[in-house]
Amino acid sequence: MKNFVLFILLAASPLAAQSVTQPETISVTGTGHATLTADRFSFSAGVQTQAPTVEEAVNQNNSKMAAAIAALKHAGATDAEIRTSNFSIFPQQVYEQGQPPRITGYQANNSVTVTKSDVSAASKLLQVAISAGVNETSGLAFEVSDPSRGRDQGLRAAFDDARAKAALLAQAAGRSLGRALTISEGGEAPPVPPRPVYAMAGVRAEAVSAPPVESGTRELTYTVSVVFEMR
Repeated sequence: MKNFVLFILLAASPLAAQSVTQPETISVTGTGHATLTADRFSFSAGVQTQAPTVEEAVNQNNSKMAAAIAALKHAGATDAEIRTSNFSIFPQQVYEQGQPPRITGYQANNSVTVTKSDVSAASKLLQVAISAGVNETSGLAFEVSDPSRGRDQGLRAAFDDARAKAALLAQAAGRSLGRALTISEGGEAPPVPPRPVYAMAGVRAEAVSAPPVESGTRELTYTVSVVFEMR
């Protein structure tokens, strides 16, 4: 009889464990923002030349690009802050009906990317580059060199937003909000691509004034997904 009773108790134990009620939950996603001041800028500066032969196009381009780089360095850009980002040569062709393309000359392109941690120097360096002979500029962008500076603020704001949403939904359902059971970080949303800034080709050096630029701020966006207990 004792053995029979013991068997009944052991067999009932797993059933009792399975009867534990799982908490009801609510899942929400919160969004938070952190606004940081840009502390770095970059832009691309290039020279485009055209001539009847490859040699002439390249030699003219080399001379103008060397002058532009020298001017940028004289204005405060270091060797480490100037990087060649493109060099290309294209034939200039004329297309006539019923005839194969005819080469009339060549176009040489050379450009550098300037990156500097002093945002106040952006306008000056753009002016210097254009005055030195650059006739193509693009991609002026102001950036935050260390986005993690806004991470703590952004994630806290995202969690607060998630809790506020969950509390509202729980109240609408006639319930109250409990503890957070799981939290998943969504990370930082990708930044908006910078707007290109173009220089006018053929502008005389003495006519070039400093382009007005504003670094502004960058808003970082963070998201978190949270599962809350509902009571």
